[in-house]
Amino acid sequence: MIDYINNKVLLLRKQRNATQEELAENLEVSRQTVIAIEKGNYVPSLLLGIKIAKFFKKSVEQVFEYKYEK
Repeated sequence: MIDYINNKVLLLRKQRNATQEELAENLEVSRQTVIAIEKGNYVPSLLLGIKIAKFFKKSVEQVFEYKYEK
């Protein structure tokens, strides 16, 4: 059984023509944190996930997708 979260942060950031640095500044996190989120190496807290969704004017569910595999 595997639980994981997929995200669309990289895709949405590129669609908005935003840099990793711009996103990091808006979220008040480091650029390294943005990189880790985009690569799927870090699942953000609920608060940070909400901030990311608001930055892209999307719902949390439109940015993050929960996956479960047996």
